[in-house]
Amino acid sequence: MSTLSLSSADQSKGCRKSIGSRIVIILGAHLALLLLWQLTVVMLGIKPFLLPTPVAMLEKFCQPQYAWMYNMAVTAAEIAIGFGVASVVGITLALLFSWSPLFALLLFPILVTLNMVPKVALGPLVIMWLRYGIESNSVITFSLCVFPILLTTNRGLRETEPDLLDLMHSLKAKRWQIFRMVQLPGALPYVFSGMKVAAILAVAGAIVGEFIASDSGLGYLMIQAQSSFDTAAMFASILLLTLLGVAVYLAVIILEQFIIPKDARIV
Repeated sequence: MSTLSLSSADQSKGCRKSIGSRIVIILGAHLALLLLWQLTVVMLGIKPFLLPTPVAMLEKFCQPQYAWMYNMAVTAAEIAIGFGVASVVGITLALLFSWSPLFALLLFPILVTLNMVPKVALGPLVIMWLRYGIESNSVITFSLCVFPILLTTNRGLRETEPDLLDLMHSLKAKRWQIFRMVQLPGALPYVFSGMKVAAILAVAGAIVGEFIASDSGLGYLMIQAQSSFDTAAMFASILLLTLLGVAVYLAVIILEQFIIPKDARIV
């Protein structure tokens, strides 16, 4: 017993060291990129309105007229609402499709057709119906996120091993038991795979709405900065948008690690 406990402790320490070294390498690569960016702009004498330095970009966060925290909170709310509702709706529809082939036959082709509509084209209509603000931008975010989650979850539910289904049927298992004990656990890696894709699209959905019409948010700040040729403020907005996207993606990964074993995850 003591040997096994020591072995598991050594493995956990090794895992923590591996994760720590990977984080150091990732941070080091990003810092090296910023340093290269700074040196390139300075040495080549590139004009600030074309490409500002990272230092000039960071200095913009000290200027209160941009209300960075408020506008970032608005965009974060749009991303969270759109992504959260898309996750619930996408997973729910996939479950209904797996339970009712007729329902899937009737509705799934319509959803595929609707997904082919460019979301940029839908943006003005959504804003006209709901007026610009968090609600309309959340709807646009939802429209970008829901289909990847629906598609991957539906695939995961369909790819249940036939032998397991035959075994459950032979044991007289009920439909809900088959779903809870076989189909859902097998589909979870696909669910999180779709959520990772949707996490990337969520930021784009919020920005599309803010670009079309808005009075707050990071996309709104970018439009204002563009009109005054404040390129450093535009890059600062892009940095915050990137951090929001990374935060959503990491949240999905952390949730996945708590729910799904490592060997069953889909990269």
